[in-house]
Amino acid sequence: MMEYVIDTSVAVKWFVQDENDSEIALELRLQMLDGHCSMIAPDLLIYELANALRYNPNFTNKDVNAALDSILNMSIDIKNIDAPVIVRAIDIAFKFNVTVYDAYFMALSQIEKKCFLTADYKFIARIKGFTNIVRLSDIKGVY
Repeated sequence: MMEYVIDTSVAVKWFVQDENDSEIALELRLQMLDGHCSMIAPDLLIYELANALRYNPNFTNKDVNAALDSILNMSIDIKNIDAPVIVRAIDIAFKFNVTVYDAYFMALSQIEKKCFLTADYKFIARIKGFTNIVRLSDIKGVY
């Protein structure tokens, strides 16, 4: 069974279906719900997702709340902030000149020894040299 640390770019595609790779993200979600793969994410995902949907003009207050209820009721293993993860995230942020927010997902994947799954292809380009990074567009049929 594949195990992923996902970032917010993947979760957004579950609710905003007019984005690239939304179909892949939805299939991945179904695979997780059917028990064929598992996902981990830091609690930061909840805040980032709420904010992304809040600023999407197609979402109302009620829509954002429904999306967050959906996320919280999935079997995603939501991790609270962790000292070793934040230390590693800060190191990654400085080394690659990225935000600590983005680096936190990658640091969690390293500490958990899971693949880091993202649809943020600009971020992938900035952190060249890391292993176990999976582009959402590359997992079609793999899950």
